[in-house]
Amino acid sequence: MAGNQIGSFIFISSLLLHTQLADVQYSAVMPHTVTALTGSCVQIPCTFNTSDFEDKLKKTVKSFYGLWLKKIPQYGNTDSFIAFNSSNNIIRGFSDIQITGNLSERNCTTVFYNIMMNHSDNYYFRLETKPEVFKATFNNQPVRISVRDFPQQPELKPNNLPYVMEESTVNLNCSAEAPCPKQPPNVSWSNIPESASITTQLLEKPDKTQSVFSLMTFKASYRDHKKNIYCTVTYTRETANDSTVETNVTLLVLFPPKETHITISPSASVSVGTNVTLTCKSKGSPSNNMTYTWYKLGKDTAIAREKKITFTVSQNDTGFYLCTAQNKHGNQSSRPKNIQLTSEE
Repeated sequence: MAGNQIGSFIFISSLLLHTQLADVQYSAVMPHTVTALTGSCVQIPCTFNTSDFEDKLKKTVKSFYGLWLKKIPQYGNTDSFIAFNSSNNIIRGFSDIQITGNLSERNCTTVFYNIMMNHSDNYYFRLETKPEVFKATFNNQPVRISVRDFPQQPELKPNNLPYVMEESTVNLNCSAEAPCPKQPPNVSWSNIPESASITTQLLEKPDKTQSVFSLMTFKASYRDHKKNIYCTVTYTRETANDSTVETNVTLLVLFPPKETHITISPSASVSVGTNVTLTCKSKGSPSNNMTYTWYKLGKDTAIAREKKITFTVSQNDTGFYLCTAQNKHGNQSSRPKNIQLTSEE
């Protein structure tokens, strides 16, 4: 009789515990996918929630333990693979795994170290307590670790930079994934404008993963027109070589004519009867609709409206010439150039 009472008590107690756990709503929040780089670490941002059970946990629980299951969430399944168990610090298949979050504060953030290609899989977080008032696998939200041998290309915004006006302020943002915040990638810029200022910081994204953001600000100069600006990202790894990836954008600047000047061929000092070509050279953007106007000092009107003028020198052609280059953003005149006759011996 006593044995039956004890058996009934154990059965009823077990049934009550099972019923209580069944009534508890619990869930984990973590990214659907994190991308990891071989030879590096990856951080899994992770938090969990329980409802109608948290007060009891605070009153009765002495210890929290976190586990990570690989591939399938069923803890007792023969095919289940326990990659990590913090209760006895058992680690399987990894060189190291550390729960960096505070489980008593519902933070299960974990770092997996020295990632290899065979670590690509789904992972489930499991929480256990002592005494065993709660143990469950949060199978509502697994995280998939997707492992790559080579890092993703950084993202440069805007990646298709439109034309910008000279002296306007330009902002370029280069961002790169930082799956291992303990060793974030190094972001560097090259072939940048002289006025550039750069700020780089590690920022958290909405899904709690992290990226390095580097902001470069500068004032556009005509000297930077058609310049290719490069953003280079270097990842440190526990392998023979670091990994470097880069991206670039071409800067297109709109500006009025600059550095306008005249070239003379064959020479500014010629003899009568020589064919002379004067060319008006100027930098401007856009350049395809640039117009040119020629003047000779002492004459009231323009003498030509083209980039080059050619004539056979006579006594009347000596003197000072200048040209004006113009586009839709403005105009600029050259310094006068003197055509003179050589002295005959």
